[in-house]
Amino acid sequence: MPDNPTAKRSSKAAPKAFDKNYGHLQPQAVDIEKVVLGALMIDKDAFSIVSETLRPETFYEPRHQKIYNAIQTLSMNENPVDIMTVVDELKREGTIDDVGGAPYIVDLSSHVASSAHIEYHAKILAQKFLARQLISYASVVETKAFDETQDVDELMQEAEGSLFELSQRNMKKDYTQVDPVITRAIDILQKASANAGGLTGVPTGFEKLDEKTSGWQSSDLVIIAGRPAMGKTSFALSLAKNIAVDYHTPIAFFSLEMNNVQLVNRLISNVCEIPGNKMLNGQLSDDEWERLDKNVRNLQGSPLYIDDTPGLSIFELRTKARRLVREKGVKIIMIDYLQLMNANGMRFGSRQEEVSKISQSLKGLAKELDIPILALSQLNRTVENREGLEGKRPQLSDLRESGAIEQDADMVLFVHRPEYYHILTDEKGNDLRGMAQIIIAKHRKGATGDVLLTFRGEFTRFQDPQKQSAPIGDAPFGSEIIGSKMNTGDMPLPPDMMESAPFGSPADPAPF
Repeated sequence: MPDNPTAKRSSKAAPKAFDKNYGHLQPQAVDIEKVVLGALMIDKDAFSIVSETLRPETFYEPRHQKIYNAIQTLSMNENPVDIMTVVDELKREGTIDDVGGAPYIVDLSSHVASSAHIEYHAKILAQKFLARQLISYASVVETKAFDETQDVDELMQEAEGSLFELSQRNMKKDYTQVDPVITRAIDILQKASANAGGLTGVPTGFEKLDEKTSGWQSSDLVIIAGRPAMGKTSFALSLAKNIAVDYHTPIAFFSLEMNNVQLVNRLISNVCEIPGNKMLNGQLSDDEWERLDKNVRNLQGSPLYIDDTPGLSIFELRTKARRLVREKGVKIIMIDYLQLMNANGMRFGSRQEEVSKISQSLKGLAKELDIPILALSQLNRTVENREGLEGKRPQLSDLRESGAIEQDADMVLFVHRPEYYHILTDEKGNDLRGMAQIIIAKHRKGATGDVLLTFRGEFTRFQDPQKQSAPIGDAPFGSEIIGSKMNTGDMPLPPDMMESAPFGSPADPAPF
């Protein structure tokens, strides 16, 4: 068989060396491919150096793909790799004639003296392969864009998904020597020791929750889950307000369920203590108008960035999150909610597989950006069929649509209001009226347990139960009056208010 890679072959066996669309040769380095294969057959340790960088399809020349596949098979089976074993493996696979026979294998190794530069050469081949993939990707998108039967919006989603999948496949992070990691760990420890509360992450704004979590930790994926009417969106908004306003920490809130005006209405209700129904009908009393005028100013200028793109894809999220971290210094991201996201452009056998991909991508994004990502999630209906106080308590197995959510998450929190199920006291006889349990069901870095918060449904607000309330209008925003810094005592929320609070939505029909 001739060595010329452009020699005539079966169209199924060989790629086109000349790209007619662009008038250029496909990116390739056939001579380097020969050097790499030769080095692999003279150095038993060479494969371990390039195994994470190279795959059979990385090679442009079809013969070289088959040869590398044989080398890979031998290495994975812990067999020696040399000229004879490679020839025998190719014979066993029935591809020895396709690669030019034993003489071609001998020729590959005869021109290589050592494997000294194999890592550098492997990186060149990987770059050429990625360039070919991008050209193929762009060609497919261009062809479909010219097709008038194609829906442009669907094509956009498909293109985004394909590019995201391409980038994920080619993302590789090298190892790190332990010394700089030790330095960073000690620096975090010293900062925590200087903080009276021992916080090492982004503060939640809730005292007991901060004690258990030490704040939201960098690179963590935190799932906040609950059945409809439990208040998970209200809890997320209370967290966002605490972080952005009380602690002036930049935060991005991706709302897939509500538009930005609806979201801000809830925040204003939270901050100014104006019932949600009045935020809708505008029938505010003089005192409420005064509170609105005084306290809403504190929301203005806060580092809270809202994105209400519907049907957000994981590719779009990744692009926007990178920009927000780079340009706005965002330290934490919230998503409301995970099941409304999609991975368009990728093919899945089921919705469970798609949700698994989304949760894996969120965890990967948290690690890449080194910030915590908080994602709201729905629970399935099994909790509704269980009886008693413990029966209504959510469990990890209740997470909807995918067990991968539990697996990928560093922390899983459930928002649970026993009062919703007409359970008014716990096993110790504590009054649960107007209270919510934040159940830490999974915590990779610490303890699990419950945190009890006061829930003010009419104001879409969660707050620490032990804090004392200041008269409205007597304290500035960000002090004892707002959110976790302000409390209305142990005043329970009336059951009728719990059942008819405003801002219901189709995905969360009961209040919040």
